[in-house]
Amino acid sequence: MQHVNIHEAKTNLSKLIEKAVQGEPFVIAKSGKPMVTVVAYTPPPNPAKRVGFLKGRLEVPEDFDFMGNAEIQAMFSGEE
Repeated sequence: MQHVNIHEAKTNLSKLIEKAVQGEPFVIAKSGKPMVTVVAYTPPPNPAKRVGFLKGRLEVPEDFDFMGNAEIQAMFSGEE
């Protein structure tokens, strides 16, 4: 893997990026000490659509927000 110092990276950034895109990653160093590795960006795989993925497949009851209220109240009040 090619090592370049910061000044050289600034001077030749476009060329270095093009090489990275073509599969040749490089390391930017400061005073000979490696600081960062530059590699081509690989987009993540297209994740499954999560929001609304069950739309039309489920039916939510009208009283959904209040279902089980009596049982829950009984548990908290000590009545069973």
